[in-house]
Amino acid sequence: MPTYDSDLLFDNDFKRMSEAQRERFMRAVKFLVEDLKAGRLPRGGLRVKPWEGHPGHWELTWEYHDGRALFRYGDEIPGKPGPHIIWERIGGHEILD
Repeated sequence: MPTYDSDLLFDNDFKRMSEAQRERFMRAVKFLVEDLKAGRLPRGGLRVKPWEGHPGHWELTWEYHDGRALFRYGDEIPGKPGPHIIWERIGGHEILD
């Protein structure tokens, strides 16, 4: 089962989002977790791709026009097999700057 943590910037970004935005993000996370649990690459609709210019960091597009989340994979947590995701930022295109 994948595990996760979040950075303070992500937590602050998340608090500023509307309830509807949070719900759409959580739906995307559900799909990401399903894919990771099944041992497959994230489905194309999530548009998970390397964050350009930031090796080891990834971008998840959770809303077509302006919903992005940045993350990296951390070390697996002992006793909890599966990838460990560390959420870094969430918001629109501005988080890429």
